[in-house]
Amino acid sequence: MNVFLTGGAGFIGSHLADALLAQGHTVTVYDNLSSGQERFIAHNLKNKSFTFINADLLDQTTLTTALQGHDAVFHLAANPHVRLGETHTNLDLQQGIIATYNVLDAMRQHQITKIIFSSSSVVYGETTEPSLPETYGPTLPISLYGAGKLGAEGLISAYCGTFDFQAWMYRFANVVGARGTHGVIVDFIAKLNANPHELEILGDGRQEKPYLYVSDCVQGILFGFTHATDTMNLFNLSSDTTTTVTRIAEMVVEEMGLSNVKFKYTGGKRGWKGDVPRFLLDATKIKNLGWNTTYSSDEAVRHAIRDVLDAKL
Repeated sequence: MNVFLTGGAGFIGSHLADALLAQGHTVTVYDNLSSGQERFIAHNLKNKSFTFINADLLDQTTLTTALQGHDAVFHLAANPHVRLGETHTNLDLQQGIIATYNVLDAMRQHQITKIIFSSSSVVYGETTEPSLPETYGPTLPISLYGAGKLGAEGLISAYCGTFDFQAWMYRFANVVGARGTHGVIVDFIAKLNANPHELEILGDGRQEKPYLYVSDCVQGILFGFTHATDTMNLFNLSSDTTTTVTRIAEMVVEEMGLSNVKFKYTGGKRGWKGDVPRFLLDATKIKNLGWNTTYSSDEAVRHAIRDVLDAKL
């Protein structure tokens, strides 16, 4: 299969590129390197089955030309920073909704009908449900990042209904692991490197979410793609366990070999505007097809801490 992978130089995308190549596919990575890094794909640049195009999805002419001849699109390109929406209010509109429209319409022009999309658990918004299945609604995101993901889901669904596309959409838990460049683990390690005696923790530390190791995420994406055959295939990808922010802080301290670290909480139930403090995803739907995680949430976090500390690529 000839695969077009947007955002393929990013955290999850670069791991997905590795997995697709290992399965014998031809992969074209299309990435503007705004958040992705060329070093994450450097080991593939001499592979004859791999092509890298440094370009932006908002450049519709370049995108449409590059897409020709591919069999399926794995669309992972997006703004990866939830908090940036507070100060750059058009970022998720441009890099989420408009970029997704450009991908879909370029696909339509070339009669490419299979799209695999990385959405997010944040589309559900803040709920009181103990566990969220894909059928939960209404979905009312509380961040512009979440709105961008939900808008992109809507466009993909519309192209399936209007132009006979087939889609696989995944709402991820918090994905962690090697090549991760931001998030709570990276933040805590940076803060403790600067001051090994005190750690500032946003919120009250009781925020509790499921964490998914990146290899489990990639395998879930590929498993769903090969095992689900509906026109619209929507899946939660998550472990069935959760980890609190304070527990992550404790594990970071342990793995860094520190002691007597004072935790300083900024207060409030959420870390920032748009942060969903507690949720659990119900991944029964894809588990019934035969997929499951290798790592629990705590195990995923600990492996990711070690990856960041070792700077594993």
